Amino acid sequence: MRTLPLLSVLVGALMLAGCSDDLLIPDFNNPSLEELQNNPTRVLVNTAAQGLLVGTRAQMGTRNGYVSLLGILGRESYNFDGSDPRFITEMLDGALDPGSPAFGANLWTLRYRNIRNANILLTALVEVQGFSGAELEAIRGFAKTIQAYDLLMVINTRDTNGAVIDTDRPLDADPAPIVGRDQVLSAVAGLLDEARGHLQAGGGSFPFMLSSGFDGFDTPTTFVMFNRALKARVDVYMGNFSAALTSLDTSFLDKGADLSLGVYHNFGAASGDTRNNLFDPTQTPDILAHPSAAAAAELKGNGDIDDRIAAKIRTIPGQTQLGVTSSEAFSIYQSTSASVPFIRNEELILLRAEANAGLGNVADAADDINFIRTTSGGLAARTDITAANVLDEVLRQKWFSLLFEGGHRWIDLRRYGKLGELPLAVPSHQVNAMFPIPEAETLARQGG
Repeated sequence: MRTLPLLSVLVGALMLAGCSDDLLIPDFNNPSLEELQNNPTRVLVNTAAQGLLVGTRAQMGTRNGYVSLLGILGRESYNFDGSDPRFITEMLDGALDPGSPAFGANLWTLRYRNIRNANILLTALVEVQGFSGAELEAIRGFAKTIQAYDLLMVINTRDTNGAVIDTDRPLDADPAPIVGRDQVLSAVAGLLDEARGHLQAGGGSFPFMLSSGFDGFDTPTTFVMFNRALKARVDVYMGNFSAALTSLDTSFLDKGADLSLGVYHNFGAASGDTRNNLFDPTQTPDILAHPSAAAAAELKGNGDIDDRIAAKIRTIPGQTQLGVTSSEAFSIYQSTSASVPFIRNEELILLRAEANAGLGNVADAADDINFIRTTSGGLAARTDITAANVLDEVLRQKWFSLLFEGGHRWIDLRRYGKLGELPLAVPSHQVNAMFPIPEAETLARQGG
C-alpha cells in the first residue's frame, strides 16, 4: 500500500474532529503533521486520538459507504439513485470495477488512512511529554483497537483478494505486499490482543474524551469489553469457536441487558458535522429495502410480522429501476444524526450461538437462538433445532437482527459458501463475492 497520499490528508482527518459537537474538540490552531511527528504535545496527541474516531465513521453512513454497498451485495437493500445507475449496473448486474473509486475500488483508502494516522499517533507517544505511564498505555490500547477495527472492515470487503497488513513502512519504501485473508484476520486478532494488554495497564480513565457512542465503554477497563467483543467477531470469522467463547466471556454480552447495548458511530446534524445519509424520510427514497427479508420473516402468534422487520422496514409506493422493484424502505435510521453500531449485545448473543453451533453444542446454541427469537422477534421458540439445521437458524436470526447494520448477511453467507442462496431480481444479475483490490494499488505493485 502506498502511504504518500495518505499522509497529505492527516491534518484534514484530525480537523474533522473539530466539527463534531459530540466530541467537542477545538481547532487548537490547526496543528500540523510536522508538529505531531516532531514536537508532539499532550494537546496534539489527544486531538489525534479523538480524530481516529472520526476516521472510523468515514463511509459508514454514506449512500455509497460500507452499510449501503455491502447491503446491496447481500440483498438487504437497493439504491435507486436516478443519477447513478451503477448502484444496479455495477453492484448487481456486473463485476465490481477496480478502477471505480465510488464502487469497486471503494472502502479501502480511508480505512488505511485512519490506520496510518494511528501509526503516527503511536510513534508520537514515544517522544511526547506530560502523560503518565498509564495514560500512554490507555492511548496505545485505544489506537490499536481502532486499527484492528479498520483493518477488519478492509478484509470484510476484500475477503480472499487479501489486504495490506504492513502499514508502517517508510514513505520511500516499496508498496507493502498484499497478503491473504487468513493472515489479515490473524493480524487483526493480534492487534486486538496487544491492545487489550495496553488497556489493562491503562489506569482508570482515558486522557481524552470519547464520543457518547462509547457511553459505558469510555474508560480503559470498560473499553476492554468492546475490544473483546470485536475479538469474538474475528474469532468466529476465523472459525476459532472456542476462542470466541473465551472472548465473549469478557465482552459486554449480557442477556439481562438491552439488546441495543453496545458501541456506536455517532453522527450529527450540526453545520460541518458528518451526517448519517442512510436516513431518507421521503415517500420516494433512493435507498430501499430488499423485499426478501419481509417475505422470509415469520409471523408471531397473533399474525403480525417479526418485530424486527416491523421496526426496521416500512411500506412505500412501489418503485422500479432497471427491472428491479421494491415497495419497502428502511425506518431503522430515524434522522441524519442516527447512530450506526460498531457492535452490540444482540450480535454478541448470536455470535455465541454461532460458536456453539460450530462446536456441536446444539442445546447451548438453541438456547441463545430462542432467546433472540422471543426477545427481539416476538416469535415462538423453536423446539426442533438440531445439528442439521442449527447453523441455518443462526444465520437466519443474524439476518433479521442485524439487517442493514453493517453487511452481516453478505459476510456471513460468504463465510459458509452460501452466497448462491441470495435471490437475483433479474436473471442477468450476479452475486459479487468480494471487492477487487483498487486498480491504483495493483499498478503501484507493477511499477505503474
